[in-house]
Amino acid sequence: MNTIEKVAVIGLGYIGLPTAAILATNGLDVVGVDIKQDNVDAINRGEVPFVEPDLNIHVAGAVSQGNLRAATRTPSAQAYILAVPTPFNEDKTADLSYIEAAATGIAPQLVGGELIILESTSPPGTTRHLAEFLIALRPDLSLTGDGGKPVLHVAHCPERVLPGRVMIELVTNDRIIGGITPEAAEMARKLYNVFCQGEIHLTDAATAEMAKLVENSYRDVNIAFANELSVISEKVGIDVWELIELANHHPRVNILQPGPGVGGHCIAVDPWFIVSAAPEESQLIRQARMTNDAKPGWVVSRVRDALEQAGTGATVAALGLAFKANIDDLRESPSVGIVKELGTALHGSRILVAEPHVAELPGSLLNLRNVELTEIELAIKSADVVLLLVDHDDFRELDRSLLDGKIVIDTRGIWR
Repeated sequence: MNTIEKVAVIGLGYIGLPTAAILATNGLDVVGVDIKQDNVDAINRGEVPFVEPDLNIHVAGAVSQGNLRAATRTPSAQAYILAVPTPFNEDKTADLSYIEAAATGIAPQLVGGELIILESTSPPGTTRHLAEFLIALRPDLSLTGDGGKPVLHVAHCPERVLPGRVMIELVTNDRIIGGITPEAAEMARKLYNVFCQGEIHLTDAATAEMAKLVENSYRDVNIAFANELSVISEKVGIDVWELIELANHHPRVNILQPGPGVGGHCIAVDPWFIVSAAPEESQLIRQARMTNDAKPGWVVSRVRDALEQAGTGATVAALGLAFKANIDDLRESPSVGIVKELGTALHGSRILVAEPHVAELPGSLLNLRNVELTEIELAIKSADVVLLLVDHDDFRELDRSLLDGKIVIDTRGIWR
C-alpha cells in the first residue's frame, strides 16, 4: 500500500477521539465514527464531549483545517483504527460484541490492502478473531494472499495513556504493535510514526494483547497489596500512608497508594481477561482483583460505623465520583458503587455528592431519592460524616476548617 492518507477511527471515546485528533493534527484525513449523534455533532462543531486537557485545542484546530470530521457511518479508508469498548460479561469473559459490530461496519468498505488496527484492550487471540471475523464477512479477501485474493493487514496496538495526560502520552510513550503478519505490524508502525515520538516495539498480535493486560495487572496487584495494608493498618491502629511512605524509602520497594477500590476501564477490567484465558494458572492475579473489588464494601462498613456514632438521620457528604483525580470519567468507578450502596441501604440518611467534574449524577444513582448532587462546601457544611473518595485538586485545596466537628473518612490520605 502507498502511504496512508485517509484513516477512519471507529469509536470516539476517551481513546478514539484523541487518536483521531492527533492523526488529523499531523495532516492526515481522518473520519471519526461514533454511534452517538450528539457526540458526532459536537465534534463537527470542534467541541469535545468529555474532559481531557488540551484535547479541545487539537479537535478544534483539526476540524477548522478540514482534516477531522465525525460521522455515524463507516466510510471507505486506507486504514481503520478500532477504539471501541471491551467490557466483560457476568462470568468475567470479554464481551467482543462492540468489536464485531465495528467490523461489520467496516467490511462493506474493504477492497483489499487496507490496514485494520485494534486499539481496544482485549484478551489474547482477539485480534486474530477480528481478522477471521472480517474474512468470514468478506471471503473474497484474505490475510495471506492465498489464492491470489487481495490481502487485509490486521494488527493490535494497545493504548498506554493516562487519563488527564492523554495528549502528552499519545506522543511521548513507547508503543507496542503486534501484527497478524509481520507486514501488518510494519504498516502499523509507519502509521503511528506520524505522531509517536516514543520507541515502537514490534511483535505478534497475541503478545501485544498480553503485554497491555500484564502492565495493568501488575499495577492491580500492587494496589491490592496497598489496599490490604490499609485494612490491616486500620485494625492495628497504624497510619497506612506513613507506613507506605517509610517503606518506600527502601531502594527496591515502590508500594502504590491505597484507595476506595480500583476503577477505570483498564485496571479494573484487564486482569479478568488474563484470568479468563488461564483460570487455573492466574491465582495471584485473581486474588488481587478480588481484594480490590472488596475494598468498596470495607469503605461502606466504615461509613455505617460512623453513622452509628453520628446518630439516626445523619447526613453523609461523599466527595468525588470519578475513578481518578481531576477527570470526569466514571467508568468502573468504585466511588459510584459506594454511593449507590449507601443510598440503597441507608434510607434514613441523606447522601450529598460533590463531584466538580460532572454536571449530573450518573444513571445508576438517579433513582435514589436520598442521593443528590450539590456544591462542595454546601455538602460538607450539611454533613455529619465527610467521606473523601477521590483526590481531586478541589478537595486537596479545601479550607480544612470546614471539617471541624465532622467525622472524616479519608480514603485517599490527602487530609492527614
